[in-house]
Amino acid sequence: MMERAERILVTACVEPDGGLSRHTLEAFGAGAALAGALGGAPLDCGLVGADTAGAARRLAALGAERILAAEGAHFAQARYATDAAAIEALARSSAATIVLAPATARLSRVMAGVAHRLEGRIDAHASGLGAEQGRPVLARWYYRKRMEARLEREVRPWVISLDPGIAPAWEGPPGDAPVERVAIPPESLATRTEVVGDHAPEGGTETIRPDARLLFVAGAGWTKAQADGRVRLDEAQSTILEFLRVSGASLGGSKSIVDLGSEGHSVLPFMTHLNQIGQTGQTPRHPLGLATCCHGEEPHAVGWRFIGERRAINLDPNCGWAQGKADILYVADAFVVMAKINELMRR
Repeated sequence: MMERAERILVTACVEPDGGLSRHTLEAFGAGAALAGALGGAPLDCGLVGADTAGAARRLAALGAERILAAEGAHFAQARYATDAAAIEALARSSAATIVLAPATARLSRVMAGVAHRLEGRIDAHASGLGAEQGRPVLARWYYRKRMEARLEREVRPWVISLDPGIAPAWEGPPGDAPVERVAIPPESLATRTEVVGDHAPEGGTETIRPDARLLFVAGAGWTKAQADGRVRLDEAQSTILEFLRVSGASLGGSKSIVDLGSEGHSVLPFMTHLNQIGQTGQTPRHPLGLATCCHGEEPHAVGWRFIGERRAINLDPNCGWAQGKADILYVADAFVVMAKINELMRR
């Protein structure tokens, strides 16, 4: 394959407060690393939002040649027509051969359409990005994350959406950065969709915290009869919620516990399929993980492969965690241990 001169565009949507999420900053960090790995390939930033000035200042030290922006009230809300038109315009203005984007809910809806409009190709959910022999290469999981493939493409532009946690978040001092506003064709802004407001469910305990240092995972053992013969569901609920509150940890669940509700069993009311960790659920990347009342079965443990340090609490010394799937296994009663931890943390 012939080597070509690449130009990289990292595109993202700014948050409602005008800032950039951690996932987005990881994408910019991955773009800067790829530009360096390709021998200093030109790098552009593309921002979409109602006001992009703050985000542009945040990226001033990234080393981008151009910071392009599709800015205005039309881009304050997620909407396929306006988001796709904005990113297409940014990519054409940049003339990028590689377009990177974080695989957020908002951008994942539109990037395939953008690739089609640009007559390019897209690869989604990249789990790694780098260069080999002067050519960009991405990594992607297959077969329930048991096999990793490394992919190259000849077609340009190549659109790539990046999963969270594959690169360090960009860190650099803010500063003054010139922003080039890109004009969007007026016909692209004539949408049939109007956002009239937000309607959210009643407030409850926040349990999913992707940026938390610790992932706390509850297994189905919390809902089973304990040593005294009683099901202590209320105690389990209060113990777990108190720990999440005082520690700031994120909550995960094994497949068995999130499936209990559909089977008519008692469940923790704050545990949903969004909390599931495992080969059919999420693959978290927290630095620390603590599994409680889980048995460390393969379907569950496979979701822990990127946790930095794994610990578990289980009364069974022969459970799956003891078979090399946890760095440390505490053979103990999770009710007792977590109650003591909460007491110490309250002090």
